Amino acid sequence: MLKHLYIKNFALIDTLDIDFREGFSVITGETGAGKSIVLGAINLLLGQRADSKLVKMGEQKCVIEAEFDGDVILRRELTATGKSRAFIDDSPVQLTELRDLGSSLIDIHSQHKNLLINDVDFQMNVVDIIADNSKLHDAYRDSYQEYVSLRQQIGKLQRSIEDIRKDEDYLRFQQETLAEVELRPGIQEELEQEQEILAHAEDIKNTLFETDKILSGESRGYNTVDGLREVVKNLESLLDVYPNIEDVYNRMNDAYEEIKDLSDEVSDAADSIDDNPAQLERINDKLDKIYTLQQKYHKLTVEELIEYKKEIDERLGHIDNFDEELAELKAQLQSAEAKAKADALKLTATRKAAAEKVERRMEELLVPLGIPKVQFKVEITESKELMPTGHDDIQFLFSANTSTPLSPVSQVASGGEIARVMLSLKAMISGAVKLPTIIFDEIDTGVSGKIAEKMALIMAEMGRSERQVISITHLPQIAAKGMTHYKVTKEETDFGTTSRMTMLSDDQRVTEIAQMLSGSDITEAAIRNAEELLSPPST
Repeated sequence: MLKHLYIKNFALIDTLDIDFREGFSVITGETGAGKSIVLGAINLLLGQRADSKLVKMGEQKCVIEAEFDGDVILRRELTATGKSRAFIDDSPVQLTELRDLGSSLIDIHSQHKNLLINDVDFQMNVVDIIADNSKLHDAYRDSYQEYVSLRQQIGKLQRSIEDIRKDEDYLRFQQETLAEVELRPGIQEELEQEQEILAHAEDIKNTLFETDKILSGESRGYNTVDGLREVVKNLESLLDVYPNIEDVYNRMNDAYEEIKDLSDEVSDAADSIDDNPAQLERINDKLDKIYTLQQKYHKLTVEELIEYKKEIDERLGHIDNFDEELAELKAQLQSAEAKAKADALKLTATRKAAAEKVERRMEELLVPLGIPKVQFKVEITESKELMPTGHDDIQFLFSANTSTPLSPVSQVASGGEIARVMLSLKAMISGAVKLPTIIFDEIDTGVSGKIAEKMALIMAEMGRSERQVISITHLPQIAAKGMTHYKVTKEETDFGTTSRMTMLSDDQRVTEIAQMLSGSDITEAAIRNAEELLSPPST
């Protein structure tokens, strides 16, 4: 329930600081006085888009704050520069969070929402609320999403296979070309290294032979290795008589062993080098193929070529295995469709039962509202195709008398009849939804007199069912039935036009309703009439 509303520097409002009460309340005021401004401020708390022009001229910021039962406080701040901030209990939140919470606290029914009567989703929602089938709805939503997901997977797979088949010959050519080279990680580096060795085999072999000759003494008549061995022996003979030479001996011995090993390795390396033009040609040919593939497929490395071949293999694998994949997905789809249809049938059963309740209740509500011969029918047509809400199409049919055939409400109902239908629908579903606060913005459009009074009684009854109902009205018959009466006025000040809202006392209510009855010149008859409207019914 809305307990308190505070508005500062919003449009024509300087400051509005007012309490609201439970039950049925009414808001009156002349056209242009600012009732829509108050409603617009509340709409900002429900996440409506903000406009910096709404900040009162000359001010830097406007604030709208509302307190609800449970000490829940919603606040919206808007600056003249266009910045907007939202708060819940003084904590900054995203606008979506404010919108979600606000929509669970207040429902505002304005005149343009009468157009909802022609909206199929609204009509479906009304029936589902009365059916109380939210658990079945959740179960169907899950099974329907699974069904849709499998359909999408099958479609994607079929399109993918169709695309692959268009390029199948070329893909297989690519696959064979890449397979011929027998690619593996590191092969390019290995081949390039071997190519470098073979290309310089003669120079390498000559250098190694010359090195071997130097070490073996063939080139200079002195064997370096044997010479070092003699040196080691000579030093070893001094160890007993000259211990200080031990370190030199050890190092020289290590050098001898290392040079001996190196001499053997150089000799072996010289013997291993083979000038093999045929092998060099084979390596050059394989490297040319690798370079050509890299250039052709815009790949920098062999590893990228290997990954590309893997992708081709996978794409072609779809062609080889698609029958099995499709068959498996289609079997899953068949099962999911059966489950979704079964869940949809359960929804349909609850809707058909709820439709009968809606029809009876709507007639009960509309007959006292001046449509004694009303016919109201909820037409449910089962579609062959599954839809997000099941396989039902729902349409509200209406006739104001027995001689007129049932037709969609918006096609045959007058503006006043649509207003009464919408009020009746709201009254019916409000009990099921348990929404704390409902605001009706001139729901009385197109009606007057006794019918307006009956509409007021319906709203008053709604307000007695643990709910707060607020009606913005121009009709005295409705205003008189409110437990609490607020008036919006506009006045000119030295600082410009200002809109105000006040709670009326009992005497002020008599004057306000008398003025609504007779205009600016309040007559004694209007006063008596107002007092009569305000007096409780005799029992």
